Amino acid sequence: MENSELSTNNTASEYITSVLLVDDHPMVQDGLTACLSYYHDINIIGSTQDGKDALTQALTLKPDVILMDISMPDMNGIDATEIITEQLKNTRVLIFSMHDSIEFVSSAMQAGASGYILKDTGSAEVYAAIKAVASGEKYFSPSIAQALIDSPLGDEKEKLTTREQVILAYTAQGYACKTIAKMLNISFRTVEAHRRNIKAKLNVDSLAELIRYAVNHGLVDSE
Repeated sequence: MENSELSTNNTASEYITSVLLVDDHPMVQDGLTACLSYYHDINIIGSTQDGKDALTQALTLKPDVILMDISMPDMNGIDATEIITEQLKNTRVLIFSMHDSIEFVSSAMQAGASGYILKDTGSAEVYAAIKAVASGEKYFSPSIAQALIDSPLGDEKEKLTTREQVILAYTAQGYACKTIAKMLNISFRTVEAHRRNIKAKLNVDSLAELIRYAVNHGLVDSE
């Protein structure tokens, strides 16, 4: 983020937007905090480094906007986004990621995200994105917006549903079907059916291939 883009003059709105930062890299959080502190209508009310804690903080703090990373330990940002947007109708999730592929954008939007910006985005654009999604608009980094024009999300014929992505993520993390069923409050047979559909859509048979796909598409942390 470029310090030259920082400004204390805010013209977008005088409404103070509360923001929760979710990123597993302390330096990224520190940089965001420093940059956004220059904007008097942004109030960072919390921060965390994993998706599970993001759920807890979101339900407690009820921020206007959550700036959400994707690849994190314990629970990735896609899974966290789906749960948060289901439970907090007035909270918007803005994905803040290094991943620029259409698969990541598709997963995020299916999960309920209101926007998607890249980590090389300047501070002025991060501010603009936060204010935009807080007001109910969608916001994408220019390169992401162009990718969506070139390859609209609706054109992906065999993409996984959000539920399938969640089940794939838990499968790749080593959870058994019965455990996944309990975690998602669905039946064992439903989990098995989803897993069969996932394998058919991805044309894979082995657990190793499922794990590889999950890692490559940001559904689980590669570390």
